[in-house]
Amino acid sequence: MSDGKRKKASFLQAMKAVSWAFFGVRKQSDHDHDAATLTLGQVIAAGLVGAAIFVTCVLMLVKLATS
Repeated sequence: MSDGKRKKASFLQAMKAVSWAFFGVRKQSDHDHDAATLTLGQVIAAGLVGAAIFVTCVLMLVKLATS
């Protein structure tokens, strides 16, 4: 940007980037955009939320399968 500040991504954009990272597929252009707009705190928070959702889903599936 012209004023030297980079545009900060939203938390939803951070969740999208982390979900694609969990899946393991990412376009280079999207990766470059995320690297320019996401902060480390956003990525860590989105990763923790994503991991919690994943673990909860796995536990629910196991409970459903064993009941």
